[in-house]
Amino acid sequence: MTATSRKEKATETESALKAAAKRVFARKGYLNTKITDITAEAGRAAGSFYNHFASKEELLEALLADIAASGDESADSENHSADFSDPAAVRWHVKQYWDFYRDNAATMLALRQAAMVSDSFARTVAQFGASQAADLDDHLVYITRAGMRLPADPGRCGMLIYHLVDSFAARWLHGPTPDGDPPADEEAVEMLTQFVYRGLTGRDY
Repeated sequence: MTATSRKEKATETESALKAAAKRVFARKGYLNTKITDITAEAGRAAGSFYNHFASKEELLEALLADIAASGDESADSENHSADFSDPAAVRWHVKQYWDFYRDNAATMLALRQAAMVSDSFARTVAQFGASQAADLDDHLVYITRAGMRLPADPGRCGMLIYHLVDSFAARWLHGPTPDGDPPADEEAVEMLTQFVYRGLTGRDY
């Protein structure tokens, strides 16, 4: 086997392990998942896992890096307005995060579960949220420029927006809930957009 084909096979195995982990996390939860569950799901030998990851925790960190990169690429690839005095701009960002969370719900749930038992993961999740919120700072300046007053400084408003949208997505996108069926994507995005915009500006749209 050539060096190129070995590298391709290794990349294929790593991708298979990641995909399998997401499926198993969705079924069993992160805390109940064993490495052998992941390798069995991937159709790989149990020992092959350690050629790519030192632990289940390291695999989860790799999944977080993947989804963070994909989220950045998605945002960078689309033209969008940063002017949060315009409800259309707020809606675009709400929808982007809702879609991102829905597409990565298994990994996001695994991160939440890992954070409950690991200080390191708790810090990692907090840093992820802080980076998402910080991206909104320059967007919120447009509100004050338009003559409206923010309810708090931009940094805290960004954190409020992030935690509101993230918590609402977590509530509904992790499977069945005792409160009934989740809202449709468009309904959820519209509710969140109205709530965020009104909270930031004190205005309806």
